[in-house]
Amino acid sequence: MDSSALIGIWIAAGLTLFMYSSLYKDNPFFRFGEHLYLGLSVGYILIRVIYSNFIATLYVPLFEERDYWLIIPSILGISLYTRFFSKLAWISRITFAFLIGFGSGLGIPRIIAGGVFQQIEKIITPLGTQLTPFEYFSGILIVIGVFSVLIYFFFSWEHKGLVGGVSKVGIYFVMIAFGASFGYTVMGRMSLLIGRCYDLIDYSSSKYYYATIVLLVVIIAVLAVYELVLKKKEQPKT
Repeated sequence: MDSSALIGIWIAAGLTLFMYSSLYKDNPFFRFGEHLYLGLSVGYILIRVIYSNFIATLYVPLFEERDYWLIIPSILGISLYTRFFSKLAWISRITFAFLIGFGSGLGIPRIIAGGVFQQIEKIITPLGTQLTPFEYFSGILIVIGVFSVLIYFFFSWEHKGLVGGVSKVGIYFVMIAFGASFGYTVMGRMSLLIGRCYDLIDYSSSKYYYATIVLLVVIIAVLAVYELVLKKKEQPKT
């Protein structure tokens, strides 16, 4: 195996163990891994933003490809920084007005098409086509869920009698939706954890010179020494 790849694997295994060392308690290994992760993430995002927003879309087209129409959005972008000067702050409102107008015009139709029209299509389509009994049941269940949830959020009528019963059904649908969303998030995190555990198991083989086992022993030994030093410092002097 290439030495650079082997070094990268040892670093990956070490940083993974550093982060999981927080399961014991807050310690220097975890703080080092946390700070390194945050620093690298911020640096990576900053470089990506500079390259994608400044170099790739402004500097290269303007100065190398001679697209001089980019001067207009450049001026609008620079004018945002006039917010730091009280006498010139009014200039930035022009850019903000353009951004809000452009963002609303671009975003609102997409939200309506994706969040409203597609939902209506999903409600109507299953009941109007040739489907299996299970698909009919799913379609009817969707209609009941949408109708009951809408009644639950309809506050012009007092939730008593038939309206109260339907709104309670809507509560159950809302709770099921929240639970499914939470479970989806938890399962996503669990898949990340399982992936890291598989990597640690793989790195503990002789192919990688027992990287996980060696690093785990070193971390445990250093933490034990660290705890002994802390206890000695905390003991009152006689």
